[in-house]
Amino acid sequence: MPIIDHLPGRTLVVDGHEYLFCSGTSYLGMGRNAAFAALVAEGMQHYGTNYGSSRHSNLQLAVFEEAEQLLCAQTGAAAALTVSSGYLAGQMAVRTLAQHGHFEYAPGTHPAAWLAEHPAAMNHPSSYDAWSKQLLQRLASTPPEPLVIVSNSLDPLRVERYDFSWTAHLPTDRPITLLIDDSHGFGVIGQDGTGIITEVQAPASVRVVVISSLGKACGIPGGVVLSDADFVAQLRRSGFFGASSPVVPAYLHAFARATALYAQARQQLQANVAQFAEAVGPLGLFDFAPGFPVFYTSVNALAPYLEKNGVLISSFAYPTPADPCVTRIVLSSLHTTDDVARVTELVRSFALGTK
Repeated sequence: MPIIDHLPGRTLVVDGHEYLFCSGTSYLGMGRNAAFAALVAEGMQHYGTNYGSSRHSNLQLAVFEEAEQLLCAQTGAAAALTVSSGYLAGQMAVRTLAQHGHFEYAPGTHPAAWLAEHPAAMNHPSSYDAWSKQLLQRLASTPPEPLVIVSNSLDPLRVERYDFSWTAHLPTDRPITLLIDDSHGFGVIGQDGTGIITEVQAPASVRVVVISSLGKACGIPGGVVLSDADFVAQLRRSGFFGASSPVVPAYLHAFARATALYAQARQQLQANVAQFAEAVGPLGLFDFAPGFPVFYTSVNALAPYLEKNGVLISSFAYPTPADPCVTRIVLSSLHTTDDVARVTELVRSFALGTK
């Protein structure tokens, strides 16, 4: 495991050797985007390096409302609330929903949205589609009790975009809340990177809550909850919100002024994804989803082969050291056409050598 003293961009240096970096979750490359860094620096001139006070303080900073209104305008959500991490966004939401009904967890739901330790360890069907079909069948034959359904928007490890068309068939005879963790999709998938929220067509009686980290595609150390105004008002009154420090204001200042930067980065990312998918798809080596910059393979030997040839990809046991190794190539907007072509040729050489 390499230990370095700098943040990777499109490349990184380990022990004097430069590697092309195809790992991490900075899909839009904002952590190494000079124009975005300038906006953060500008924000620090306005708001300093940190703001450790409660947002219930008698001093209010305008940038929080500015960013939250922009998030609503971009996603179509009625209300948005930013907090200091995606994990806090998830825990704040699920704990507020704790008394709103029985919890049903989709396979692979992220721990940020767990109400109790290891609730997702229940027996589940082998696929997301099978789970959703069985859930609808059970709801059709059970008494109309309040329900909270919790799911990721996609599987970022083995790469599956979940089909949420099943939500249109949720029953309307009981209170239902659908909570979706869109941490890996927000900023990347959906119209103009708005994420999963525009793809959910649940009945009007179903409350939809979307939680997300802003630290992946958006490059913001924070999280957000998107929902209706009443639910967001509940969150504002919660101890989780009042007792926690907010997002560093300088980053929200940058976020509110980076719309064009995000669009440009997303365009480059989608070009990179399309180029790589078209080239490696016929090899049958990867599982991948349209528009998503992660390519999963069960052939873990690919990682040391690429490392030997100057490309470092994601390959480690997850979520604990006792779990199986998960090997993936992750593209970002920082990669050039030549970078993608280089990785493609190495993958092809590996595939031919293993046949």
